[in-house]
Amino acid sequence: MRRVVEWPELPYDAWSPTMDTLHMKLQIIGKVRLALTRREPQWANVPLYLTARGLTTSPIWSGRAGFAIDVDLFDHEVIVAVNDGRIERVALEARPVADFYRELMGRLHALDIDPAITVVPSEVENPIPFPEDTVHAAYDPDWAHRFWRLLARIDLVLKEQRGRFTGRTSPVSFWWGTFDLALARYSGRLVRPPEGAGIIRRVGGDAEQCCVGFWPGNATIREPAFFAYAYPKPDGIEAAALIPPPAAWSPTLGEFILPYDAVRRSADPRQAILDFAESTFTAGATRQRWDPDLLMPYDTR
Repeated sequence: MRRVVEWPELPYDAWSPTMDTLHMKLQIIGKVRLALTRREPQWANVPLYLTARGLTTSPIWSGRAGFAIDVDLFDHEVIVAVNDGRIERVALEARPVADFYRELMGRLHALDIDPAITVVPSEVENPIPFPEDTVHAAYDPDWAHRFWRLLARIDLVLKEQRGRFTGRTSPVSFWWGTFDLALARYSGRLVRPPEGAGIIRRVGGDAEQCCVGFWPGNATIREPAFFAYAYPKPDGIEAAALIPPPAAWSPTLGEFILPYDAVRRSADPRQAILDFAESTFTAGATRQRWDPDLLMPYDTR
């Protein structure tokens, strides 16, 4: 029985080798969903979702049958379950991404599922095609499980935040490209993406929104943190007063940041996340002049 810590430490340097490998393996799974689903506004057909044991694609139609891919971060295996009862399993273990890719594609083929995925990772620096990736091979089950436990707790807080809004929102979504868990609220107004924007920006950036989320850090910001932004970025948002006090504008990232360690050490981490989410939303939505009815939390009416 694992000891459950509600807000565990997640030091970037200690777990980043596992994180980098897990990131690539989740990209492969996410690209299967992308390849077999119809495009939706703001890429709603792309992300993964939290479950009681890990992450899931949710049901997908293969052309012959429905199936889902679940990532079990207790037993550390990927489960491909078809709605006719067939199941294939692939271990999440310390081995190169290339080996995992070949086995997963083979298991899918055995189930008559043949997705034509792009084999180059998305939204990362210096991407290595999955069939050639022998660099990312580390996998510590304890770190992977700890990361999921933290995501699972944050997922519930963001769902609480989502329930306070009467307008259109995204589900709380795990984005396998940027490796973050996020929630977006929408004003209902369309946005014209910048001239020359790539396909990711054209689809994801055509609606005015305020977003809040969590990501475990990267080579530039070597610590886990909560983030928030308004898109398009309104003038003067950098000067917004936020709560809790450690929250601040990051010129490097061009968005608000609240270090996870500050949340974890606070008297009430849940409330700290909600305060950050609401204060950054207010900072963005008021400057973008959203409908006043959308600025009033549902649970205060």
